[in-house]
Amino acid sequence: MSKYFAHETAIIDPGASIGEGSKIWHFCHLMPKAIIGKGCSLGQNVFVADDAVLGDNVKVQNNVSIYSGVVCEDDVFLGPSMVFTNVYNPRSAVNRKGEYLRTLVGRGATIGANATILCGIQIGAYAFIGAGAVVLKDVPPYALIVGNPGRQAGWMSAYGARLEFDATGTAVCKGSGERYLLKNGAVTR
Repeated sequence: MSKYFAHETAIIDPGASIGEGSKIWHFCHLMPKAIIGKGCSLGQNVFVADDAVLGDNVKVQNNVSIYSGVVCEDDVFLGPSMVFTNVYNPRSAVNRKGEYLRTLVGRGATIGANATILCGIQIGAYAFIGAGAVVLKDVPPYALIVGNPGRQAGWMSAYGARLEFDATGTAVCKGSGERYLLKNGAVTR
């Protein structure tokens, strides 16, 4: 008996590593060196390339391609049809496979539907990328990024609620009651 579920239409190349309790749905394709953690969910039509890594409990919605060099830490959410890139200057006639850049998505981060993430950047833990945002540079932990080009519009809690800081730099998450501190442009719990 398999330790994970894979729909009959999924293509899982020999060598792909899939953690216990993960679910791989219709028309997914996992390359031989793809790494999927425990308890992950890959929606319809998800592609995971060689040397792409998903931590535990990563939720990938429909129509997402996770290219070589992308690393998603535990508890990441990837919204429907969001896009990762893998080279800055692609050309059909120029092979740039040796130029793929590493993209890191920190623990608990959310990337909204149809967002685009430029290769080679880091998205901090619990950051929240709004639907349709185009992210061109590193994102600090807990930051809320919206628009094209992506710009910071505030801060989000680990729970996923917008944080409103008072004059002392303190905020309380309306969903969880956890306290946060904003100091020198960085948020901590």
